[in-house]
Amino acid sequence: MIQEKENFPLTNWEIVSVNPSDKNWTWNNLFCFWSVNVQTLIFFSLIASFYILYDLNILIVLAGSIIAALLVYIFCNLIGKPSQKYGLPFPVVLRTSMGGNGARYVALLRGIVGIFMFGVQTFFISKSIGYLFRVFIFTMDSSLLDKNIFLIFFMGINIVDGTALIITLLIQYFLFSKGKYFLKSFISFSSYFVYFGLILFVIIILSENFNEVTSLLKSYSNMENIISKKNIFPLITIIGTMFSYFSIIIVNYGDYSRYVKDEKELNLGNLSLILSLILFSFLSVLIVLGADIVLTKNMLQAEKLLTNPTDIIGKMNNTFLTIVALIFILVSSLSTNLIANYIPSQNVLLNLLPKNLSLKSSGFIILLIGFFVGLFWLPFLSQIGILSFIDTFGAFFGPIFGIIISEHYFIKNRELIIKDIFSSKQDSAYYYSNGWHYKGIYSLIIGFIFAASTIWNPQLNFLQSFSWMIGAFTSCITYYFLVSK
Repeated sequence: MIQEKENFPLTNWEIVSVNPSDKNWTWNNLFCFWSVNVQTLIFFSLIASFYILYDLNILIVLAGSIIAALLVYIFCNLIGKPSQKYGLPFPVVLRTSMGGNGARYVALLRGIVGIFMFGVQTFFISKSIGYLFRVFIFTMDSSLLDKNIFLIFFMGINIVDGTALIITLLIQYFLFSKGKYFLKSFISFSSYFVYFGLILFVIIILSENFNEVTSLLKSYSNMENIISKKNIFPLITIIGTMFSYFSIIIVNYGDYSRYVKDEKELNLGNLSLILSLILFSFLSVLIVLGADIVLTKNMLQAEKLLTNPTDIIGKMNNTFLTIVALIFILVSSLSTNLIANYIPSQNVLLNLLPKNLSLKSSGFIILLIGFFVGLFWLPFLSQIGILSFIDTFGAFFGPIFGIIISEHYFIKNRELIIKDIFSSKQDSAYYYSNGWHYKGIYSLIIGFIFAASTIWNPQLNFLQSFSWMIGAFTSCITYYFLVSK
C-alpha cells in the first residue's frame, strides 16, 4: 500500500478517470452548458458594447458571433475528445505534454485566471443582491438609505454592497459544495430558467413599445450595408474578440467533456453553442434597445444605451419586475461562475496538490481569494478594461491548447496511457525529466511570446484579437518539430 502511494502521488479521487456509469451527459446537457456560458452579465455587456463601439449593423455583429462560434465548435471537439474517451479533466490530460510536475504549474495559470474571474463575477452577483437589499429597504422606509450607516465606504464599497459581497460568497460555497449530481441539475435548471426570464422580459418590453422597438431593430438590421469594406475590420475584430471570450472554456473543456456519453453526443452538443449564442444575442439586443426606449426615451443617442443589465434594472420603477429580473440574473450568474471559473479552478488546485487538497479545502481557497478580488474590483481592477483583458486570455491559453492538440493527435496518434499518467516512476511514458517535459515548456514560452506580442507591441495591435489563434498555431508547430525529432 505504501509503495502504491509512492508510485501514484499525482492521484486524487476527484481527478481520476470518470466511472462509465457517470458518463451520462448528452447533447442537451452540453446545450445547457453552453447556454450558461453565454448567459453572463459580461457577455451581455460585450454584445451590447459592439453596437455602440462600432455603430454596427446588427447582422454584422451576429455574423461575426456565428463564425466565432463555429471556430469554438471545431476546437472544442478537438480538445474535448481525449477527455471524453478517457474520462480525464484538463489538468491531467496536460500531463501528457508537460509531464506530471510541469502540468501542475502550467495548469495553475488557468486556475489563477479562473479564480480572478470568479472574484469579478462574484462582484457582479453581489450587485444584484445589493439591489435586492435596496428594494427591501425602500419598501420599509425610503429614507433609510440616506442614513450615514448606509453611506460608509471602504475600497469603494458601502456597507450594503459589502454585506451583499459576503452573502454572495456564502451562497456560492453552499451551492457549489453539493456534489456533481446536484451541480449538473443546477446547470440544466439555470439555462432554461434564464431563457424563460429573458423571453418574459422581452415580451413585457414589446407589449409596451412594440412599434418603437421593432422599428429601431429594423433600422439596425440594414441588409444594404452588410457587404461593405467598412465592415471588414469590425467583423474580423468581433470574430477574434468573441473567440477569445470562449478561449477560457476551450482550453479546459475536458473538465466537462469527460462526462459526455459518447463522441456523437459531444459533436452535437458543441454545435448547440451556435443556437445558444444566436438566441441570447437576439434577446440581449431587444432588451438593450427596448430599455433605452422605456428609460431614456431617446433612441438616437448611442451613449444613452445601457449595456449593463444591473444598471437597466436599477433604473426601473416597477418594484415587482425589478425583483423578478434580479432573481433571474442571480441564478444566471451563479451557474456561470460555477462552470466557467469555480470547477476549472478547483480541478487545477487538486492537480497542483492532489494529496493535500480536497473539494472543500480547494473550494475555500477559491472563495477566499475571490473575496479580495471582488473587494478590489471597483477601485482598481475594473480599470483594466474587459475587452483588453479578454484578448490577454488568448495569449496564455492558445499555446496550451496547441501543445495538447499536437501531442494527442500528431505525436501519440490519439492514444493515452492511463496508468502512466498518474505514475511518478522513471519508466512511465510521461515522466520525462523528473516530471518536466522541457520541450513542452519551450513550446509554451515561444507560443506565448508570439501571442503576447500582438497585445504588448503597438505595431502588432491589429492582430490582437487573434492572439489566441496565433499562440495556439505557433506552439502546436513548435512542439511537433521539437518532439518528433
